[in-house]
Amino acid sequence: MLNVGLKMENVILSVENLNVKLNGEAVLIDLSFDVDEGDVLAILGPNGAGKTTLLKALLGIIPYEGVIKWRKGIKIGYVPQRLPFIRDVPLSVKEFFHLENAPENEIKEILKSIGLEKEILKKKIGDLSSGQFQRILIGWALASDPHVLLFDEPLAGIDIGGQESVYNLLERLKEEKNLTILFVIHELSIVYRLANKVLCVNKRMLCSGVPKEKLTSEAISNLYAGQVKFYQHKHKGQESL
Repeated sequence: MLNVGLKMENVILSVENLNVKLNGEAVLIDLSFDVDEGDVLAILGPNGAGKTTLLKALLGIIPYEGVIKWRKGIKIGYVPQRLPFIRDVPLSVKEFFHLENAPENEIKEILKSIGLEKEILKKKIGDLSSGQFQRILIGWALASDPHVLLFDEPLAGIDIGGQESVYNLLERLKEEKNLTILFVIHELSIVYRLANKVLCVNKRMLCSGVPKEKLTSEAISNLYAGQVKFYQHKHKGQESL
């Protein structure tokens, strides 16, 4: 049941006993967690753990059992892991934004917020660098003026320079727009840098809470079902991996 009547003061999303089956196979089992307004929640797990499925369930686009409660009136922006087919369509960036019915003045404001010049509107989607394309996808999600952004592996296919650019953008948007962000990620250093909460998933929930408290070497080994190299060091007043 997708419920939009949540009234708890700071909670923007509450998930209770979420179960998802695809083709008869259990993909998510009894997940329960809350997200507060302004949280940055990192969703960690190995391939096939159900992370993308979780985002789709939160969006209400796949069937599930359990309860998903969003605060009433919440608008959600979604940036999928990949949209390769879009890059093959002969659309300019401007035409791409027009698919979202975004007016000209709003498009320019969005470009400014994601650090791109208005000249990029003339470029074809297929001619953008991976970092530029990811920024455009983020901008497209922002066109609906959302309260919450969902990201499915926002670094997928992006070079190192583009990765840093995208995460700098997310940090800035979080502060400027007071966004609540949920993102699927594999890079543990980014979890420490951006997230105040972590959800470890491998079909079931394996850990949940503050990253520096929950991401122990044992927890990470259990999550990824094997030994991993793990160390912590202080960096600008916080721990990282």
